[in-house]
Amino acid sequence: MSTATASSPASPVPPNPSAPSTRLGRPLPWRIRFAFLSLIWGFSFLFMKVGNQGFAPFQVTFGRLLFGTAVLAVAMAVKRERLPRGARTWGHLAVAGFFLNALPFSLFAYSELTIPSTLAGICNASSPLWGMALSLVALSEDRPTRLRVAGLGLGFLGVLTVLGAWQGFHGLDASGTAMALLASLSYPVGWIYVRRTLAGSSESHLSLTGGQLLLATVQLAVVTPLFTSLPGHLSVLPLLAIAALGALGTGVAMLVQYGLVAEVGPTTAQMVTYFVPIIATAAGVAVLGEHLTWSTPVGAVVVLAGAALTQARRPTNRTRPQPEQDGGTRPPAAMEAPEAPEAAAAAEVPEAAGPEARTGQAARA
Repeated sequence: MSTATASSPASPVPPNPSAPSTRLGRPLPWRIRFAFLSLIWGFSFLFMKVGNQGFAPFQVTFGRLLFGTAVLAVAMAVKRERLPRGARTWGHLAVAGFFLNALPFSLFAYSELTIPSTLAGICNASSPLWGMALSLVALSEDRPTRLRVAGLGLGFLGVLTVLGAWQGFHGLDASGTAMALLASLSYPVGWIYVRRTLAGSSESHLSLTGGQLLLATVQLAVVTPLFTSLPGHLSVLPLLAIAALGALGTGVAMLVQYGLVAEVGPTTAQMVTYFVPIIATAAGVAVLGEHLTWSTPVGAVVVLAGAALTQARRPTNRTRPQPEQDGGTRPPAAMEAPEAPEAAAAAEVPEAAGPEARTGQAARA
C-alpha cells in the first residue's frame, strides 16, 4: 500500500529528514514517478484478479504483504533505519496494519472472485467519500463546508450509478460488491485511527510503515493456513502477479509516494487517486476482456467528481504560498491505497479518507 492512495487536515508530525523521500543523486522527474504510481496502483486490481487464478485470496494477500514488507526491509537496511520501539507503538501499528492492509487487501482479493477488477477499482475510489462521512463523526475539528457535503452526496450518487441502482442492481454480485465497498471503508477507519494515535510520533515514516506492514504480514501468516490449503501446483503467471502486486504496488509504490509528497506536496501527490480507477478500468477491459456498460464509466466520473469536491479546503489567510511538507500534513504511518494501495501509509489515502492508500488510498489497492 498500496495503498494505495489514497489530503488530510494538517497533523502535528514534524518533517522527517530520513523519510524515503530523501533523494540521492538526480531522481526521475516527478511527473514520471506520478505516472508510475498511477499505473502500478491501477494495475493492482488486475494483478489481484490474475493472482486469484492460481491462489486463494488469503494467499494472494499474504504474498502481497510479504513482498511489500521485503522491499521496505531492504530500504530500511540501506538507510540504516530501525523498527519502532515501545509496546504501545507496536499495538497501534497492529491495529493500523489490520485496517489499512490486512483487512482491505483481503476483502478486495475476495471480492474479485465474483466481480470484475474494473468494478473493484471504482469501488476503491469511494474511499474519500467514506472518509468524509466518518470525519463528520470522528474528527470534530474537520468541519465540512457545503461544497464538501455536496461532493459527498454527488459521490454516492455516482456509486449508485455504477451499481445500476435504477434497475435493481440486476446482474450484480451483492457479496463481492459489498466486500469491495467495505474494503474502501476500511482505509479511512485506519487513517482516522492512525491520526488519533500515531500523529506526532518521533519514529520515521519508513520505520512506522515497515513495522505496520510487518505486523499485517504476521496477521495474514496466522489466518491464511486456517482457511486455505497449499495449491496442488504453482502457477507461474499468478505468482508473478502477486510478486508485482506486493513488491511494486505495495513496497516500491510507498517509497515513491513519500518522495512525491516531499517534492510536490500532498495536494498534488494525492491526485494520483483519481487516475487509479481509470487505469484499473482500462486494464480490466483491454487485458482481461471484462465487459463494460455505459453506467460504469459515467458513474465513475461522478464518483471522482464527488470525491474531488470532498477535498475542497477552506481558503486560508496566507499572504503567500507556503511549501507543503510531508510530515506537516500527513499522519506518520502508511493507505495503499491500493488503491490508496493503497499503509501507517496514510499518504496512500486521499485527504478525507486518509488507500494500496489510500490515499492508499488509496486508496491502494
